[in-house]
Amino acid sequence: MQGGDVVLTLDRAKEINDTVVTGDQLRIHAMNVMASMGAMAEHFGENKENWMAIGYLHDYDYEKYPDEHLQHTEQALLDLGVEDWEVRAILSHGYGLCNSVEPLTNLEKSLYTVDELTGIIQACARMRPMGIRDLTAKSVMKKFKDKRFAAKCNREVILDGCERLGMELKDVVEVCIEGMKPYAEEIGLMGTEG
Repeated sequence: MQGGDVVLTLDRAKEINDTVVTGDQLRIHAMNVMASMGAMAEHFGENKENWMAIGYLHDYDYEKYPDEHLQHTEQALLDLGVEDWEVRAILSHGYGLCNSVEPLTNLEKSLYTVDELTGIIQACARMRPMGIRDLTAKSVMKKFKDKRFAAKCNREVILDGCERLGMELKDVVEVCIEGMKPYAEEIGLMGTEG
């Protein structure tokens, strides 16, 4: 982060994102990533709200351009006043999938990792009576090994991200679960006994 930069706030990120994202599924995914990024920021002692804002905004162009994801993000966000380093962080979650922007900072590496990981956590939580409220990293780890479970979530990216972060998968899972728990109701993960 540069000294004089005005960092992206969560309110501003929601304002921007909610003009282009209308689908419930994509909005819930944005919130999952937002919550996990907040927890990752706390883990690294960084600006929690800013990391949450970047997490919320990360799929800015996906609904409109699913086949050209992240190709319509950079200029649009810069024009809306998002700082270039924040835009770069957003672009980096597509590394090796739809661009070559390598995640280098803890912010970028975290977004790259949790984007896919939250999908597996969400799928695990949906199967439980208590939802995410009593979900453990151990349960997620068990499902992570089953390639057919939440098959669309790219496990190679998640493992690569953990390695880049210098963290064990189990620890990242734990951080994300704890980050998502306070938002259980908003993200529909209270469970059937909620």
